Amino acid sequence: MLRTTLAATVVVASLLAPTSARAETAGDAIPAVTDAHGRVLTLRGWNVGDKAHSGDAALSSITEKHFRDMRAKGFNTARLLVFWDDLEPRPGQYSQTYLRKIEQVLDWAARYDVKVVLDAHQDVFGPAFGHRGVPAWATRTDGLPFTPHPDDWFSEYFEPAVQRAFTHLYEDEDLRLAQARMWRVLADRFQDHPAVLGYDLINEPMGELREGEDLATAARRIERDQITPMYNRLADAVRSADEDGWLFVEPTPIVGEGVPTGLGKVDDPKVVYAPHFYNSTMEAGGDYDPSAGWIEDYEAAVTLYPKEYKVPVVVGEWGPLNNSLPNMNRFYREAMASLGRYGSGWTGWEWCYGGGYCAVDATGAFRTNKELTAEPYAEAVAGTVRSTSYDPGAGVYRLTYDAAGRRGSRLTELSLPPGGWRVTARGGALVLRKDRSRAWILSAPNARVTVTATRG
Repeated sequence: MLRTTLAATVVVASLLAPTSARAETAGDAIPAVTDAHGRVLTLRGWNVGDKAHSGDAALSSITEKHFRDMRAKGFNTARLLVFWDDLEPRPGQYSQTYLRKIEQVLDWAARYDVKVVLDAHQDVFGPAFGHRGVPAWATRTDGLPFTPHPDDWFSEYFEPAVQRAFTHLYEDEDLRLAQARMWRVLADRFQDHPAVLGYDLINEPMGELREGEDLATAARRIERDQITPMYNRLADAVRSADEDGWLFVEPTPIVGEGVPTGLGKVDDPKVVYAPHFYNSTMEAGGDYDPSAGWIEDYEAAVTLYPKEYKVPVVVGEWGPLNNSLPNMNRFYREAMASLGRYGSGWTGWEWCYGGGYCAVDATGAFRTNKELTAEPYAEAVAGTVRSTSYDPGAGVYRLTYDAAGRRGSRLTELSLPPGGWRVTARGGALVLRKDRSRAWILSAPNARVTVTATRG
C-alpha cells in the first residue's frame, strides 16, 4: 500500500520529472486472464492481510467471515498478504506453523469460491526498518543511515539504508537464491490448492536513486535493470514447482503518478501486469480533483506495458484514504469505469472492518462510497467477449459474447452484488440457476449470447 502524508506528496512531486503520459497508438487489445477451461476471467475483490501480528499470532486477525462476506457482496478474489520474515525467520528454516496458517486461510477462501493471489508483501523493505517483508537477516545496508518517519512512512523508502538494502536484494547472489527458494517453498506447498490463482512476486518494489536522477528516470532504470531480471529468476523458481499458476508482476509504485513503467519482458506464458492505482494527493487525505486528468493519465500510461508484451493487467491495490470527501462519489464512479475499460480486474485496499481504508464498517456494511465497487460482472465467460456495459443509475448490466464451440466450456458465470437481480439470456442460452450472488448461463455452441441483469 502506498500511503503518503502531505510532506511525502511534496517529496514525490519534486522528484518526478514533468511528464504527461499518453498512448501513442491504440495497439492490440489487452489479453485476459483465463482459467483451466479457457474461460475469460474477471477478478474483483480485496486485499486481505494482517500486518499487526507475526510469529505464532501471524494471520490471526483474518477469519472465515472475511471470505463469506466478500462473496456475499459479489467479490470473487482476494490478494492475501504473506510475509517472508514470517515464512523464513532464520536462513533456511521455514516455519511449518506459518504455512499451516496460510493453508487455513486458503481453505476458507475455497469454501466460498474466492480465488486467491499470494502476495509476497513488503513495506519499506522489512523488519530491519520497523515494517514487514524481507527478513532482517537478508537486509544489508553497508552502514548507511536510516531515520524513521513515523508520520510519513512512505518517505522512509528514500532513506539511504533502505535504498541500499534493495540494491543488495537485487544484486547479491546469495540473497537472490534465498528469495527464489522462498518462492519455491510457497509454490510447492500451495500449487494444488483449489483457491490459489497465482503469485504476486513482490509488493511495490523500489530501489536506489543515483545522484542527480529524478524519480521517474530512476524508477524506469530500476524496473528495467534490476526488477525485470528479478522477476525472471522468481518465475523460474515458481515454475520448478507450479506450471499453471499466474505470475503477477508489479512496477514501482511511481506508476501511480501516470509514469510509464520501464519493466521489460518476463519470459513466461502466464504473466499478469499488476500495477497499483494510487494518487499521492488522495493518499495524503486530500479530495479527488476531476480537472487534474489523473485517471486519464494513469490509464494511458498503465496500458502501454500490457499492450507491448501482450499480457493481462489486474490492478493489485487501489482506494483512497478518505472516501467520504465531496468528490469521492465521482472518483469511485470514474475509477470503476476506467478499470473496466482495460483490466481483467482489481483488488482494492482493503477488506477489513473499521475505518480508514477498510471496505466495510464493524457491522459489515459498506463504508461511504465503497458500495460503488459492487457491480454485476462476468466472473467467467465461456467464449469471446464482444461487449460489456453497466449503467449504475438504471441498475442494468449487459454482456454480449460469442459462445465457445462444441469442445469448449459452455458455462458462463455472472457475479451479482446485493440488491435482488433479475437475469435473462438471449441467443441460444439458458439461465440455469441463480443464488443471491451468482447466476450461471448455459449456451449453445458458437451462439451469440446477450445476458442482461436488472436490479430489483
